[in-house]
Amino acid sequence: VLDINSRRGNKEKYQGEVSLGLLTSSLALEGPIKKGKTSLLLAGRTTYSDWILNMLPENSGYKNGKAGFYDANLLLSHQFSPKNNLYISGYYSHDQFNFLENEKYEYSNANASLQWVHLFNDNFRMVTTSGYDHYDYTTKNWQNDYDAFQMEYDINQYYLKMDFNHSQLQKHRIDWGINAIIYDINPGDIKPYGKESFYVPKTLQKEKALEAALYLNEEWEITPQLTASIGARYSLFNAFGKRTFNTYKEGELPSTLNITGTESKDGNLKTYHAPEFRLGLRYAFTDEFSVKAGFNTMQQYIHKVSNTMVMSPTDTWKLSDMFIEPQKGIQYSLGFYKNLMDEKLEASIEGYYKTMDNYLDYRSGAQLLMNDHLETEVLPTEGRAYGAEFMLKIPKGKFNGWLSYTYSKTELRQNDERISRPANKGEWYPAEYDKPHDIKLVGNYQFTQRYSASLNVDYSTGRPQTMPVSQYYSNTIGATSFVFSERNGVRIPDYFRIDLSFNIKPTHRLNAKTYTFFTIGVYNLTGRKNVYSIYFKNEGKEGMKGYRMSIFGAPIPYASFNMKF
Repeated sequence: VLDINSRRGNKEKYQGEVSLGLLTSSLALEGPIKKGKTSLLLAGRTTYSDWILNMLPENSGYKNGKAGFYDANLLLSHQFSPKNNLYISGYYSHDQFNFLENEKYEYSNANASLQWVHLFNDNFRMVTTSGYDHYDYTTKNWQNDYDAFQMEYDINQYYLKMDFNHSQLQKHRIDWGINAIIYDINPGDIKPYGKESFYVPKTLQKEKALEAALYLNEEWEITPQLTASIGARYSLFNAFGKRTFNTYKEGELPSTLNITGTESKDGNLKTYHAPEFRLGLRYAFTDEFSVKAGFNTMQQYIHKVSNTMVMSPTDTWKLSDMFIEPQKGIQYSLGFYKNLMDEKLEASIEGYYKTMDNYLDYRSGAQLLMNDHLETEVLPTEGRAYGAEFMLKIPKGKFNGWLSYTYSKTELRQNDERISRPANKGEWYPAEYDKPHDIKLVGNYQFTQRYSASLNVDYSTGRPQTMPVSQYYSNTIGATSFVFSERNGVRIPDYFRIDLSFNIKPTHRLNAKTYTFFTIGVYNLTGRKNVYSIYFKNEGKEGMKGYRMSIFGAPIPYASFNMKF
C-alpha cells in the first residue's frame, strides 16, 4: 500500500523553494489567498537531460537518445470554519524516452480530487473525498515506413469515499466508511503511424466496472501492553457495459480450441462479492521491546498483465469478468522490534507468508498485447509469497541512516486439473517479480553545520525471465524454431548501484530572508550497466538475437543550486 499525502499550503505567509540543476529543476510556491483562511500551493519539476545523453560514448547505446519528464502539482485549501475544511488538488506528469532512432515510449499520469473534512467534535471526524485518476502509455515504432504503428492504452477511474473516525470511547478508536470506484479501461488501440504506413488499425473493446465496499475497524487498547486492531470489509464488484464475447465448452478453461460461439450483451455482465477480515496485535514487553502479529484476507478484482519479453514496460490491467475471477489472498505476519543503546539504534525483524488464488499467468506462447479475448491466453494460477526483513536504523545524530536486508520469494504453480500442459509440469516456479535478495544501505553524515554527505547503496537479485535457450532449423516446416527455458527459468544480471552526494550550505544566518545550499553528486558511481530488461528479436537467417537494455549505464554527475525563501 502506497499512501501519498500532499503538504497543505501556508495560510499565513508566502514562501517558496527553487532548485536549478544540470539535469533537472524544480519550483514550489505557496502562500495565502485569504490570510488565515485560504492558501494555494503550486509545484513543478522538469528535466533537460538530452545534452548529457549526447556526451555518452558511442557504444553506450544512448548517444543519440532522448529522455525527459515534467510534472506539476496544485493544492488549494480553504477553511470555512474551525470544523469545516475543503481541499482541491491536481497532479499531472509526462515521461518519454527514445533510445533507438525508430522507437519512442511515452507515459502520462493525471489525477484530481476534492476533499471535505468535517469535525463533529474533538473525537468524531468525517472525511469525504471524490476524484479522478488516469494513466496512459503510447508506443511508437517506425522501423519501416510501410508498417509503422502507434499503440495506446489507458485506464481511468472515478471514485467517491466517506471515512469516519470516532475516538470518544476510552481505550477504543473506531473507523468505518464506504467507498465506490468506477473503472473505465481502454485495453488497446493500434493505428498507422505516418502517411506511408499500411498498418491495419485495431481497437479493443472497452472494459467497465463498479467496485463498492463498506468497512469497520476498531483499535482497542486491551491493556497498557496489549493493543488489537480488528476489522472487516465487504466488497462488491460488478462488470458492466456493452461487450461481444466468445462462449466456450462448459467445464473447460477458455481457449481458442473450445470456442462454441459468440454473444453480445449490454448491461450487467458479472457480479462478485466477498468479505475480507483483518487482525493485528501488538504487545509491548517493555518500552524498548515489542512484538506485532497480523492476519488479513484480501479480494482483488483488477489484474496486472505483464509482458517481460518486450523492450519497454507495457503493463496492462484486466478487470474480472465472466471468465476471469477475482484474485484472493491470505497473509500472515510477525515482527519483533527493539530499541538499543538508549534509543540510538533501532532493530527489527519481520516475517510474512502469503497465499494467492486466481493469480493470472499466461499460457506458453501467449499473445498478450492487443488480444480481443485475453481469457484464452491466461490461466488461473496458485501463488505463494514468503520472506523476512532485517533492519538496523540510526534515527538521529551526526551519522544517521539504515541498513536493511530482505529475503523474499514469490512463486507460482499451475495446478488446475483442467490445464493440459501446465508451466514447468505443474511445479512451483518464480514469479516475474521474484527477487530473493535485496540489500539497501542509506547513510548521512553531518561534518559541520554547513557540510554533509549522503551515500546510497542498492543491491538486488536479478528478475527471472523466460528466454530462448537454443534454436534449430526444421526442414518439415521450412523455418527456424526456438526452444525456451522453463517458465521464468533464467535471471537477468543482479542489480547494483551506488549514489553519492554532498550538500553545502553557504549561510546559516538566523535573520536571513533566503536560505541557499548547493548539492553535487554522482548517480551510479561505479558506472555499472544494470540491465533493465532483456528482449529478443527474430532476425531472419541470423536467428533469434537477445539484447540487454540498460538505463544510464554510466556515472551520471549532477549539481544543483537550491534556494528557500
